[in-house]
Amino acid sequence: MQKTALVPYAHLPRAHHAHHVLTSTIDVFGTAHWLLADRAPQPGGDALPFDALVVSVHPGGDVELTELSPVRTRWPHLDRLPDGGFVVAASRAHRYENQVQVFDALGREASSFSVGDAIEHMLVDEAGHIWVGHFDENPAGIRRWSPTGHIYWTSDGASIPGLFDCYALNVSGTTAWACTYTDFPLVEIRPDRPVRVWPNQVRGAKAVAIHGKRVAFYGGYGEEVDRLTRGELTEASVEPTDVGLLTLPDGHLPGRRRAVSRGRRIYVQAEPFTGWGLVDLSC
Repeated sequence: MQKTALVPYAHLPRAHHAHHVLTSTIDVFGTAHWLLADRAPQPGGDALPFDALVVSVHPGGDVELTELSPVRTRWPHLDRLPDGGFVVAASRAHRYENQVQVFDALGREASSFSVGDAIEHMLVDEAGHIWVGHFDENPAGIRRWSPTGHIYWTSDGASIPGLFDCYALNVSGTTAWACTYTDFPLVEIRPDRPVRVWPNQVRGAKAVAIHGKRVAFYGGYGEEVDRLTRGELTEASVEPTDVGLLTLPDGHLPGRRRAVSRGRRIYVQAEPFTGWGLVDLSC
């Protein structure tokens, strides 16, 4: 089976390797961010407010540090706002009255609100809106929020077939692409237009990239967790063109990993979560 190796992209500076990586992401402008704590979360809770550090590595290599206080979740999602602030959100809402915290560029909490339980993906777009895709314990589907907690778009009534779980979400510019359980269509969401839906045969992908008429799906069920499927968009459907494996730059399979979808790129980070690699559909 053909193998595609990730291209090294960004690395957490070695000076911060002693900290625990709570989470990490790539923002809409291509900057990598790590949310760090002094120690790993403890079993049975341990979500009291604490100070955290965001280490940001810009595409040119410049490093930026932002201290956030107080952070109230040990199992967070993270993304950056265009004004330099950050959004931190707990996946589960039942333990937190306001599960989403918005911090300003100085790391001070500016607002908090809830977007509902069972966050699978949280990605900020170029306009500063927060796209949230839920897993199957919340039927809310996909929604676009303002940084102050107002809903600007919802998948309710959007005619997305079989939307029970947002498996993959890609936010680039102000457009979102999704691949959802149970039917796994490829869905293009532009907030000012009706959604477009392409039937799709690729099941279980956790990340998706789009470049013109080209598309790639990463992940799958069971032994297909490392699968990379490329395809073409026609007027009627997604047509797969080849299937292979996505590996680390050294050729090994990732094991535990995170994946972030941004436009034509899929970014992948493997344990110990200190480096990001990418596959780019334009290459």
